[in-house]
Amino acid sequence: MTDPNRTLQLLAPREVPLGGLRAMTVRRTLPQRARSFIGAWCFLDHYGPDDVSRTGGMDVPAHPHIGLQTVSWLFAGEIEHRDSAGFHAFVRPGELNLMTAGHGISHSERSTDGTTVLHGAQLWIALPKHAANVAPTFAHYEPPLAHGPGWIAQVFLGSVLGSTSPIVTHSPLLGAELQLVPGAVLEIDVAPAFEHGILVDSGSVAVERVAVASATTLELVPDALGFAAAGASLLRLTAGEAGARLLLIGGEPLGEQLIMWWNFLGRDHEEIMRARADWQAQLAAVGVSDPSGEASGRSQPLASAPERFGLPHPEPAPPLPAPAAPVARLIPRQQ
Repeated sequence: MTDPNRTLQLLAPREVPLGGLRAMTVRRTLPQRARSFIGAWCFLDHYGPDDVSRTGGMDVPAHPHIGLQTVSWLFAGEIEHRDSAGFHAFVRPGELNLMTAGHGISHSERSTDGTTVLHGAQLWIALPKHAANVAPTFAHYEPPLAHGPGWIAQVFLGSVLGSTSPIVTHSPLLGAELQLVPGAVLEIDVAPAFEHGILVDSGSVAVERVAVASATTLELVPDALGFAAAGASLLRLTAGEAGARLLLIGGEPLGEQLIMWWNFLGRDHEEIMRARADWQAQLAAVGVSDPSGEASGRSQPLASAPERFGLPHPEPAPPLPAPAAPVARLIPRQQ
């Protein structure tokens, strides 16, 4: 088993179907047993390039979130976003769409009719305790292209390579797309307090983590996520013979114990079950039954807060009910 305290760690993806009989398959690298978080980044799905005529594309009806932010980043295609806070947006390649769930929001995500190939990543950011219940909102940003010898970058969160995103975050974070030509070597000055993740979309890259008196190297191929522990002052990326396209994420470790269950992120079992009950109350208010046969979860009354999440409008399909409440008590994790 991989030692989670290694300075460089390879996190292999697992395939997960994303809804329905013609499910689009995503490759999930966070969370997993070896590592749950990279800074505040707590979830990473990588998908495509998918032929939408064959896979059906993305078709995710309204579903809820609490305690986190969602980041949508595309390489190809287009996704329509609607949420219960009243935001309606289109996710396009090279554009950041950031939804803050906070106390509670619901949203839907569907690839558009004009999309023939869908290719991108979906990420979640854990909100720290002081911001976990902020009001839901949405932000859109088109980061400019930054150039250097053999590389192009778009910085959508935080600051790196001389570019800074104006998007406000609730903890110190970094997010960027990097493209390297074959054989390019890119040296990135990084904050020693940050952990970093490198997801390879295409090509290959050697990652060297350089600290004060040591350096370690990790070879990465498509779909793999490399983790670099805090303490490095520089990351050196060397592209393979086909070049590389990758996502670089990072942030200061949150240092909090958290639970992620379904689409909810919280700090104890009761908080998660309360959110489940509130969502099922929302569905009951619009006539959607709970297929698990449970009225509300195992600890909260049905009519607890049917207005907490709200629903996007208009919607072509009913919202998604929550999974059955877990039999065992949910235990927080910190890593």
